[in-house]
Amino acid sequence: MGRKFTKIDEEFICEHCGKKVEKLGYTCRNHCNYCLYSKHVDINPGDREETCHGLLEPIRVELDSKKGYVIVYRCQRCGAIRKNKAAEDDNMDLIIKLTAENK
Repeated sequence: MGRKFTKIDEEFICEHCGKKVEKLGYTCRNHCNYCLYSKHVDINPGDREETCHGLLEPIRVELDSKKGYVIVYRCQRCGAIRKNKAAEDDNMDLIIKLTAENK
């Protein structure tokens, strides 16, 4: 069975930096565009079925030929690794810093 995708694009307050994060508009927002942190709430994108609810810390950025920048996260609670495509309005200084740290 393939991955399910539930579209949820809503604003939220980032639990890491405290900033208000607006809806993305063109797809689902799942991380803070200021500090890049996310929250471990999904098993499949948008399903909100994960029980961990730990903060997902951005640990590196990979460059994908089809998706562009992909942020790699590690959950601070359970250690799970997750990936998500960067959004157009993400903090590019942090994207560059995380990309440079890969080398």
